Parts: sequence; structure tokens; C-alpha cells
Amino acid sequence: MNDTVSASVPPVARKNWMSVLARAPASAIEDGLTRHAPLPAWTVVRGPETGLVMVRGRAGGSGSPFNLGEMTVTRCTVRLESGAAGHAYIAGRDERRAELAAVADALLQDPAQRASLQEALIVPLAEMQRAERQDRAEKAAATRVDFFAMRTMRS
Repeated sequence: MNDTVSASVPPVARKNWMSVLARAPASAIEDGLTRHAPLPAWTVVRGPETGLVMVRGRAGGSGSPFNLGEMTVTRCTVRLESGAAGHAYIAGRDERRAELAAVADALLQDPAQRASLQEALIVPLAEMQRAERQDRAEKAAATRVDFFAMRTMRS
């Protein structure tokens, strides 16, 4: 397998699994990878290295862009023995998580492994993240104040 394999991966699919991997803890990525198969041998091509990126925002979501501030990011690129290359960028300083996410990216580019690895790694991580988001939303909703109702109560 070589870099032409990554060209056969639909960009939306890769974006989706990288989004899940970028938010997952290192232990969960490693558990999912080892559930699928023993970890393959890989060579670190670049990193893991930590740096800063400028985060930009837009006033009102569509207005003029402005620099919001800097954010710490760790990136890593690996190459498996099969020749597949994987890349990862994660928020924060967790070098092991960036390296494991890059390994998972390389493995997911192999069509022979993609479906089983999706089931062993990506689907459980995505479900865990969805449940955490829902839990946070429920906790936030419990503290919501309806100012319209308060105004009508005074009348």
C-alpha cells in the first residue's frame, strides 16, 4: 500500500474519522486499535511535536474575521510497514494521542481494514462522544433561565 490509497478514501469519510480521533483520549484509541488487531509496527516520520496555531473567529459567525487567540496543537505523521501514511493534529500537548491517532488514520485508509476498524474503533468512540455531548447539554438545560417567563411573572 502507498500514498495512492489515501486518494481512494472519500474526503468526507476521512474528515469524520479524524474528527472522532482528535477528540478521543489516547487510552480509548489504543484500546480500540488493539481490539481490532495487534498494533502494527510504524515509523514516526514527523513529530509528535507541539506548537501554537492562531484561532480565528468571525463577528456574528459571518462578519469580519478577527484573531481570537493562540491554541496549543500537537501533530504527528507516521508510516506503517505497509507504506500507508497517517497524519493527526490534536488540541493540546498529548503526544501519545497524536501518534495513535496518526496510526489509526493510516490503518483506516486501507480498504481491507476500514469496515472492521470503523466498528471496533470509530463507532464506539463517536457514540461515547455523542453521549458526553448530550450529558453536557442536559446539565446546561437544567440551569437555563427563561427570562420571558420571569418578566410575565412580575406583571
